[in-house]
Amino acid sequence: MINEAINASEVRVVDSSGGMLGVMQIENALRLASSQELDLVLIAPQAVPPVCRIMDYGKYRFDQQKHEREVKKNQKVVEIKEIRLSINIGDHDFSTKLTHAIKFLSDGNKVKITIRFRGREMVHTALGKDVIERFAKELSAHGLVEKDAKLEGRSMQMTIAPLKK
Repeated sequence: MINEAINASEVRVVDSSGGMLGVMQIENALRLASSQELDLVLIAPQAVPPVCRIMDYGKYRFDQQKHEREVKKNQKVVEIKEIRLSINIGDHDFSTKLTHAIKFLSDGNKVKITIRFRGREMVHTALGKDVIERFAKELSAHGLVEKDAKLEGRSMQMTIAPLKK
C-alpha cells in the first residue's frame, strides 16, 4: 500500500537513505514524503506501529521487476524426455536409445523410460522389467533412478534423474 491507501493513524517512518525518522502521524508522514516528491510505502504492516518508507515507488517497482527477470533468466527448467522401448528390442536399437538418454541426462533433463505392452505381451511383463532394469544399469554412470519401474495399465515406466555435478 502506498500514500493515501495506508489506513493506520500512526506510522514509524524510515527515510529514503534508510535513516529512522521515528513515529509520527500519517498526515505528517504523507506531507514529508510529498515535500520530497516521493511516495510513502508501507513495508511492514504487521509491526506496531506499522513501518513506512519514503521512496520513489515507480523506481522501486522497476528494480523489483528487473530483479525478477534476472532470477527467471538464471533458473534452469528441468524437462522430462521420454524414451520408448519394447520387450524385444534389438541390440543396436538399445544402444542408440541409450546414447539419446545419455545426451538428455548430460543436458540436465530427466529421462522417462517407457515400455508399452501390446496384445499378448502383457503376459511377459517380467521381460519388460528386465529390459528396463538393464537400461537403467547402463545409465547408472550418468543418472540415478528417481522412480522405480512400475506397471501402469499396459505400460511400464521408470524415471531417471541426472547426477548432481
